[in-house]
Amino acid sequence: MRRCYDGAGRRHGPPPGEAAMHERLIREIVSEHEFITRRFFDRNGEQLERAIALLVRSLQAGGKLILFGNGGSAATAARIAAKLLGRVERDRPSLPAIALANDSAAVTSIANDYEYGLVFARQIEALAAKDDAAVAISISGHSESVLEGIRAARERELPVVGLLGREGGRAKELVDVPLVVGAQKAARIQELHVLIGHLLCEAIETEMFFRRD
Repeated sequence: MRRCYDGAGRRHGPPPGEAAMHERLIREIVSEHEFITRRFFDRNGEQLERAIALLVRSLQAGGKLILFGNGGSAATAARIAAKLLGRVERDRPSLPAIALANDSAAVTSIANDYEYGLVFARQIEALAAKDDAAVAISISGHSESVLEGIRAARERELPVVGLLGREGGRAKELVDVPLVVGAQKAARIQELHVLIGHLLCEAIETEMFFRRD
């Protein structure tokens, strides 16, 4: 970034034209994020309720949540698992959750010995148990490793929530509750996936430990 200096060599920030360009870009990104956020929650209230109920039911029955995705989606899965294992806002018992991409040894071993498309499916075959539920995260809904993970979960009769983007891809038809962020840019989709993840964690925490009937 170019900077303006006075005669003494002091910085005065970017030139006016550059500053205006940055301001426009920031406003466009924030406006786009706000529009996509409002549209998602206007259209998906019922689906969110279904997802919360499904995940709470699994945890109340003694199951765990198995989360998986690639790249930024792996980071989102890890964040959700961490919030469940730790807490969102208030002290309460830890909740069992596993983000499969966190185990780099297992991921690279399976990818090396078999193929990358099986990195989640092989783990689910070994780790999935009665009353567990899965959360599959994919921007496109077409990631082969995520699709194979969903299929492995379904074979073991695990209910699956999908955090998806764009049109939902092939994953939309495989999961029990698709939460589809109808945007095209990966960054905007991932932002909403993080927000949805926080919402799910807070709703689970409230429903299981702080609900007042």
